[in-house]
Amino acid sequence: MAATDLDKASTERAVATSVDPAEVPSAAWGWSGESRKTFQIAGWVVVIALLGMTIGNHQGHVEDLFLIGLAALMAVVLIVDSLTHRLPK
Repeated sequence: MAATDLDKASTERAVATSVDPAEVPSAAWGWSGESRKTFQIAGWVVVIALLGMTIGNHQGHVEDLFLIGLAALMAVVLIVDSLTHRLPK
């Protein structure tokens, strides 16, 4: 019969600075982690796509306000992220 006792959970958080290739095979090729440049490019592509959606056969322009507002908000986030990353620590 299986035991019903539970192990107590550890409250410590493990922070790994390097990835073990045995756990993540793609780490051997350097494919593990986040790429800031990729996220920045993808963000700007989304901003351009949102602004591109304002072109069309709209009768009302309420949706244009939402598209422009979301594009502006995303652009501000991308700019702030870019500026804060460049600041010396």
